[in-house]
Amino acid sequence: MIHLPLPLVRLVEHLSYHGIRAIFVGGFVRDHFTGHMTQDLDIELYGVTSLETLETLLKPFGKMGLYGKSFGVIKLSYEGYAIDFSPPRTESKSGFGHKGFEMAWHSHLDFSAAARRRDFTINAIGYDPIEKKLLDPYDGLNDLENKILRCVDPETFVDDPLRVLRAVQFAARYELTCDTTLLDLCRNMIAEGALAELPKERIFEELKKLLLQSDRPSIGFALFREMGGLEFFSPLDQLETTPQEKESHPEGSVWNHTLMALDTMASLRSGQWRDDMVLMLTMLLHDIGKPQTTLIENGQLNAPKHAEAGVEIARDWLSRITDDKDLVERILPLIRYHGFPRKLYRSSADDRAILHLSTHVCIHDLIRVAKADFYGRSFNTPVPKTFEAGEWLYERASALNVLFEPPKPLLMGRDLISYGLTPSETFKGILEQAYHAQLDQVFSTHEEALEWLVTQL
Repeated sequence: MIHLPLPLVRLVEHLSYHGIRAIFVGGFVRDHFTGHMTQDLDIELYGVTSLETLETLLKPFGKMGLYGKSFGVIKLSYEGYAIDFSPPRTESKSGFGHKGFEMAWHSHLDFSAAARRRDFTINAIGYDPIEKKLLDPYDGLNDLENKILRCVDPETFVDDPLRVLRAVQFAARYELTCDTTLLDLCRNMIAEGALAELPKERIFEELKKLLLQSDRPSIGFALFREMGGLEFFSPLDQLETTPQEKESHPEGSVWNHTLMALDTMASLRSGQWRDDMVLMLTMLLHDIGKPQTTLIENGQLNAPKHAEAGVEIARDWLSRITDDKDLVERILPLIRYHGFPRKLYRSSADDRAILHLSTHVCIHDLIRVAKADFYGRSFNTPVPKTFEAGEWLYERASALNVLFEPPKPLLMGRDLISYGLTPSETFKGILEQAYHAQLDQVFSTHEEALEWLVTQL
């Protein structure tokens, strides 16, 4: 039996009184058995005569919205829950892509037939709160307990290309193993080009779940590789054949290192989805320039300027999954400078180098990226207890007050005007020169900046 909070009990009892049987389905039921908490609920309603009747019944419970007449989904915000209500339905493939389906309502369909349209058995479990009865026609609970990911219906699974990426993120989030039937289905779908039907927005959402909701996203990417899907995300497919120097990377290829770095960054997530997405995508792509730059120098493997080369490669890759320019522009500097914390630490760099670095990248984020890069590998010696370069840079950047943003300019345009200069094109050059002098610690106060200005006039 699944214990329901009192507000949900009131809701389902109200519907039952009016002849509607409410069945909790999907993630709410699945996550109950995996120990996860969710405020997003899906409820199938049996015995609904019309959407208008349903809207009337739900109106006292909160704000509602209708999501597509063909789906017949009513969204309700109630007591902190986001609830999707829908009548049971069947789906049949009618067109291109993951939206090319015809829907048919069947308000009196039995649960087993209604659940047949679902992707995986673990998502085809229902719960009847009135009868306090679990509905599991496809043995999803047993699959969940045995850590198996299995599709409900092999014949209809292939109709929706998005299900390949859903298999990848579910396998990672719940640490499941695909059964052979599902693995073969996904391989065939990828080989036939099914993923090309997907819009970038849906690809991004599945990657977001994989990167933000799994403790070990490497499981999902390893599975996607096993399915033969990495070429779709090229040049990720080239990382596996790109070697690294064994002394610094005993784990082997760039691919192995990337997966380990991803899992390390997953352990450093803050819970702020946007910040976490920036950092996780950075780790996925931080060495994307190595396939193009790796060579043998003096008998050793090296990838000179791979970070610089990786910026434009990453920009192109990201453009295929998102139009979010702000997100992209936060990721690219982290890729470009991901090696700088260790580089500056090894060279005992002075404060000027740190001040200049702060104008290119958020140092706080950069330290986390460098830490995941450092620990995301195998070690021939005991694993270091601390990331010394990161701690050193954190202390110095904090002391300089540039951990999150660069210093504000001490010399402004109004200062030039006060010294009798007329606004012109030369203003920009003088101010840029002044800011560089400030970063070089030629002056550190406004008064000193004005004294410097006099020497330049």
